Amino acid sequence: MPETKKYTLDNATLLITGGTGSFGNSVLRRFITHPGIKEIRIFSRDELKQDNMRHEYQMKYPEESKKLKFYIGNVRDINSVRNAMPGVDYIFHAAALKQVPSCEFFPMEAVQTNVIGTDNVLTAAIEAGVKCVVCLSTDKAAYPVNAMGTSKAMMEKIIVAKSRNVDSDTTRIMCTRYGNVIGSRGSVIPLFINQIKEGKQLTLTDPDMTRFIMSLDEAVDLVMFAFENGVNGDILVQKADATTIEVLAEAVKRLYNYKCENKIIGIRHGEKRYETLLTNEECSKAFDLGNFYRVPSDKRDLNYDNYLSTGTDRNGITEFNSNNTRLLTVEETMEKLMKIADIREDVKEWNSGRE
Repeated sequence: MPETKKYTLDNATLLITGGTGSFGNSVLRRFITHPGIKEIRIFSRDELKQDNMRHEYQMKYPEESKKLKFYIGNVRDINSVRNAMPGVDYIFHAAALKQVPSCEFFPMEAVQTNVIGTDNVLTAAIEAGVKCVVCLSTDKAAYPVNAMGTSKAMMEKIIVAKSRNVDSDTTRIMCTRYGNVIGSRGSVIPLFINQIKEGKQLTLTDPDMTRFIMSLDEAVDLVMFAFENGVNGDILVQKADATTIEVLAEAVKRLYNYKCENKIIGIRHGEKRYETLLTNEECSKAFDLGNFYRVPSDKRDLNYDNYLSTGTDRNGITEFNSNNTRLLTVEETMEKLMKIADIREDVKEWNSGRE
């Protein structure tokens, strides 16, 4: 692992784009009580969510919430991004369109937010001399077959390209790629829980479909690992477990003591049967870091003639996808779900009310 410049959060100003979303809230909870952080800026386009978030943190963290600052804007508008940049030390870029079906129907919206929006954030960050930018990508960017994944794959290309043209001693840029996050907006788990509470069948697209599964805390851990260890242009991946949709549905039903037949509705627009976190091509240069993989950026330039006689040695890592990783059992999936505080409390309340 190359030596990386170490950063301190003491007296730091952080900016979280898409800060009112699931990840934004999780990373904020991680940082809000850090005694050294000077300011945390939440950048998003929804004033109601910002207002709700402001009141929530004022109630839960009356003293610490004073370091919170809210900026209404849209990553599609570089001027609104620039307005939030002065004095920022570190950026966690989570603003994105993430729903596969909606991006299929409105692909240019995905391009505007995920591709152009990321370019705007990085351009403004470099202009402002931000020290480090960690961008959040998705397993759908690897071998993309849908508009959301394709826009995220282009986002990754922009991140790598920008990293080539900036001094890493000034601004370090890297990317994290992760799978389905338990309980996040768009996750199938809240859908299953709502269907149970409404006394309905659970709707499954394909029982054998596999998905990586990780908690929001694990997603934040990956981002922090990138922040602390990433090299300019890196893509960093966590070694996540996976589960089939059928096992996931069964785990939720057992937690809620619910019995029903599942309803198979078929694969939605743009969905894959399994997801990939590390492509076969990326494996040729990836490094195994224990709980993580690191994919360094290609540092070669456009003078291809220089590389006709030399290539790169391939290592022993092979494609890492949700079919060849460890598949959780129903019991293991239940255990993982119960580590999520919101789910654990909801399960307890639901089951106590039915006794």
